[in-house]
Amino acid sequence: MSRLLLQASAIVLGYERDNGWQNVLENFDLQLAKGEIVSILGPSGVGKSSLLRVLAGLQVPREGTVSLLGEPLQGPHPRVAVAFQDPSLLPWLNLEKNVAFGLDFARQPQLTDSERQGRIDQAIGEVGLEHARSYYPAQLSGGMAQRTALARCLARQPQVLLLDEPFGALDEVTRTDMQQLLLRVIARHGTAALLITHDIDEALLLSDRILLLGNTPARVLGEWRIQLPQPRAELVDELGALRIDILKTLRRASRNPQRHPQSLDLPENGHVPGRFHSHTS
Repeated sequence: MSRLLLQASAIVLGYERDNGWQNVLENFDLQLAKGEIVSILGPSGVGKSSLLRVLAGLQVPREGTVSLLGEPLQGPHPRVAVAFQDPSLLPWLNLEKNVAFGLDFARQPQLTDSERQGRIDQAIGEVGLEHARSYYPAQLSGGMAQRTALARCLARQPQVLLLDEPFGALDEVTRTDMQQLLLRVIARHGTAALLITHDIDEALLLSDRILLLGNTPARVLGEWRIQLPQPRAELVDELGALRIDILKTLRRASRNPQRHPQSLDLPENGHVPGRFHSHTS
């Protein structure tokens, strides 16, 4: 078996209500190996984004443990990089400086000037933006902005890449380009990736495994191992059969929901409040 990089065991997420604690996600387990892409699918409100924050060391779960490289994850780690749907580029910095941003933070390894510049140049080259390194965010298309955000992650040379719907706001053509870029980067570096997505087709095209969350409180409804070669876009019949199976599982759960007596009202932003690590990236 490939070496495990990230492990989560018996994770429970929730938030405080007037009448007590309300669980949102229960008994979540994960094992993520080197070079593996795992997608987490599920409807809004099942705690997917909050789960990603826990796996990034940004939030403490109510229960359960997370370990990275066999050691407890105590907060943000230099070997874990996170990319969100919003590229979160700093408008007063050009592309090159946005890619460099964070490399000198306290939790990052100390680099010489030449090592730092080498990482920046390599990351910009990998996403194909050498020609735009002096551009500012206002001059970038949506796809270029996401490439910049990915380059910023790559400059940290992570072993684990956590992706929270990073391509959700892109048009179909640009999204496809970004998906293929992600596959190339992971294949080249052996990075492990966890992708949060609402898009079944995206999960099928990219993933080695898919975990489906559902019910209230949420739990893992099913797991699918996708043993199909890349590229997969032409494997219509095989992907279609898997898609139907995932949808059937989700519909069975919706017909037989496991609910608490009171309905779950999540905050509008979709994140589950919790205790957060104080940190400097």
